[in-house]
Amino acid sequence: MPNVYDVKASKLVAVTAAKLKEMIKKPDYINYVKSGAHRERIPSDPDFWYIRGASILRQVYINGPVGVSKLRTRYGARKEHSMHRKHHVMAGGSIIRDLFQSLEGVDLIKKTPAGRVLTPKGRAFMDKISKELLSEDMKVVQ
Repeated sequence: MPNVYDVKASKLVAVTAAKLKEMIKKPDYINYVKSGAHRERIPSDPDFWYIRGASILRQVYINGPVGVSKLRTRYGARKEHSMHRKHHVMAGGSIIRDLFQSLEGVDLIKKTPAGRVLTPKGRAFMDKISKELLSEDMKVVQ
């Protein structure tokens, strides 16, 4: 049975984001905040919330159980300094935490003492999308 490892990550995140758009609601504050201290501006993509949510689902599938701190490191980047070297800065935790709570609300992930993990519904959701993408790729090849 196909799973997340068998499909291209960018395609999986794009399709998952489109499906998440129907399931979760974007908070109002997301249009006014940066994703971390390493960024100069707010995200320009209007679907940033859903794309980040899809990416988080993929990360939980692959690396779970994970917590906010691990994903802050994952989504962080190097910060530009004027006089000295660039250093890694972690991403903001509020967006990641709120996405975790939204995904828990639709029962795709759950909180455990070790960190967040996918529920059986979440794993089936990701596997179903992977299967659809793989069957589309097979049709194109034939």
